[in-house]
Amino acid sequence: MEHKVTAFIVDWLRAYAERAGTRGWVVGISGGVDSALTSALCARTGLPTVCVELPIHQPEDHVNRAWEHIRALQQEFPQTQALRVDLTPVYEASAAALANEEPTFLALANTRSRLRMTALYAVAQTRGALVAGTGNKVEDYGIGFFTKYGDGGVDLSPIAGLTKTQVYALAAHLGVPQSILQAAPTDGLWPDNRSDEDQIGASYPELEWALAQQESGATNEQPQWTERQRAVWTIYQRYHRANKHKMEPIPVCVLPEDLTQF
Repeated sequence: MEHKVTAFIVDWLRAYAERAGTRGWVVGISGGVDSALTSALCARTGLPTVCVELPIHQPEDHVNRAWEHIRALQQEFPQTQALRVDLTPVYEASAAALANEEPTFLALANTRSRLRMTALYAVAQTRGALVAGTGNKVEDYGIGFFTKYGDGGVDLSPIAGLTKTQVYALAAHLGVPQSILQAAPTDGLWPDNRSDEDQIGASYPELEWALAQQESGATNEQPQWTERQRAVWTIYQRYHRANKHKMEPIPVCVLPEDLTQF
């Protein structure tokens, strides 16, 4: 099945690039499994794939995992290119400029993600390429666990139809390094290097269960659920409601006909 899924996504990517008339892909590489899988799929299209490492006070193990993956991908796919854009000075300047505003840790964490998005688009526009997103189904459509206009700012999302469990399975099938497969998922935006589970309060398999319940039509707790399942459902619904604005189109104020003639 993994072989068929790989072929389907790669064909979808290649067809999209042909229709758009673009010359390849730009992918931000974090040292995590989502960006590793996305870049591995993009590289298999045969089009130029630029893997961009974008450190901002990044832990050394994240950087090492990112480069282990990039170098392995370059050996297998010669059209893969590597680029390092150190955004730490840019981030520090942004934080200093906002000092009087006293931004929260979350605001600064999201600033990191938005700076990376800006850099990726600069690289993509220069090379006539598209920015490939790295969000999975649970993050993009379940709990909205991404930064609006940060890692959510992409041209297309090749793995947004895959759960995190499926991401791991496909990544293993494609030979993503074990160091990445075994690392705890993290967005890498916090100084204490907290994991996604630390932030959310539930694991990805648990969130996948809640997403499946929602997709099957559940709107509230069910009598047969365990205490932990009820807790996970509450966590999932809280994130889903709070982040719904990320998952829906931007609201547009449409004027009625009688107000358009002026």
